[in-house]
Amino acid sequence: MKVHFDEKADAVYLRLDESSIVDSEEVRPGIVLDFNERDEVVGIEILRVKQRVPLADLRQMQFEVA
Repeated sequence: MKVHFDEKADAVYLRLDESSIVDSEEVRPGIVLDFNERDEVVGIEILRVKQRVPLADLRQMQFEVA
């Protein structure tokens, strides 16, 4: 999985695998899912991140594996 934060675009993109994207759908305002040919979610884009998480410093992310 890859995570990319574009500060200028104010967006976070989570790429779950490297399969080709064949379709995208905005499931909520500012939340876009990318799908592969098997209709599996392979990417998640979150727009207007600073409005959604105003105090977040996205340059330093922490991940928890359960």
